Amino acid sequence: MVRTLFTNVNILDCTGAAPFAGEVLVENCRIARIARSPDKIEAADAERIDGRGGTLMPGLVEPHAHLSFTDMSQSTQLGEIPPEDHALLTLRNARVMLDHGFTSCFGAASAKPRLDVAVRNAIERGDFPGPRMLAASPEMTVTGGLGDPSLSHLERHNFGYVCDGADEFRRAARLFVREGVDTLKINISGDAGVAWAQAHETVMNDAEVEAVCEVARSRGKRVAAHVRSAESVKMALRHGVDVLYHATLIDDEACAQLEAQRERVFVAPTLGNLYTVLHEATPWGLTSNMACNRGVDKELDRGIENMRTLQRRGVRVLPGGDYGFAWNPIGANARDIEHFVSLLGFTPMQAILAATKLGGEIMMRGNELGQIKSGFLADLLLVDGDPLRDVTLLRQRDKLSAIMKNGVLR
Repeated sequence: MVRTLFTNVNILDCTGAAPFAGEVLVENCRIARIARSPDKIEAADAERIDGRGGTLMPGLVEPHAHLSFTDMSQSTQLGEIPPEDHALLTLRNARVMLDHGFTSCFGAASAKPRLDVAVRNAIERGDFPGPRMLAASPEMTVTGGLGDPSLSHLERHNFGYVCDGADEFRRAARLFVREGVDTLKINISGDAGVAWAQAHETVMNDAEVEAVCEVARSRGKRVAAHVRSAESVKMALRHGVDVLYHATLIDDEACAQLEAQRERVFVAPTLGNLYTVLHEATPWGLTSNMACNRGVDKELDRGIENMRTLQRRGVRVLPGGDYGFAWNPIGANARDIEHFVSLLGFTPMQAILAATKLGGEIMMRGNELGQIKSGFLADLLLVDGDPLRDVTLLRQRDKLSAIMKNGVLR
């Protein structure tokens, strides 16, 4: 039996309770015992880690992971990468995520059909380091929707898989289930970056959404959707979509419907990418004026207001900000926790719980992941300092004194 004992730590167990001084014993892959100071755990044969007064907390969960996105400035660059090279780059990104304290990732879309699946399997076999993963399909979209970069004279590819009509979406969903995905991803609305399919526009129809959800229900899979417009959110909810990304432009009716289904659905607004597009993308040719002309500033403001409302109404709002772009690179993902505090008005505790406790729930392992409890999986971070006082510590790699996934120190 492999045993590890964390001593001299302040335990942020992410149950919502205040931190307390104590010790935590890990046996193999699970948390075996928790002691509150001044009690001590006797484990003479355990490897001892002196936390030096740091904070021991659960590993972070990324609810909107794009591990196959390569910090590109143009989405079509993804289509130019050969599959073999792309697999290696995705494995590298998985290692980067783990090294930055993310012990679990919920796939939000794979840039090629089997990248998420292959990397998930390699990590589970222990062949390569990385977070535990739920693998996603590519983003199923319509002709002219987000994820269709082709021109009439030039076929181009990025992260999208183009379908038109219910039968094509049904066939694609079945294909991706056959290849081993955990989650089917669809793009119901447009996006500010697509001139011919804007964020406020709904590009899929009910029959297409229902076709994918029908396959998911029959095969025990979940559906995640890119939904910015109010109508796209309502369409997703009508057909049982489980994870709603963005939801930035919802109206009162969509908000009420999300509240009515708050025990079932998750919402991840991905504010990080909107923020960096608006303020930090100029070095890659995307100026603030260009972003404002696309309506990014207005969408960000409205998204902030809507997420504050959803959080007050008990909807599970999770971080995760479309990392994997040049201006929003893989590894900086914990910045979204800061955004939840600075933009949405979450307390540091609320923001951290969204990235841990709620993260365990979106990973479908809320009974064993995302909290420090006896019997839970030993996904742990030892932070040099107190993230409840300064959440920016969570994206400072040198402040992560120890990273443990499944009982194994990184």
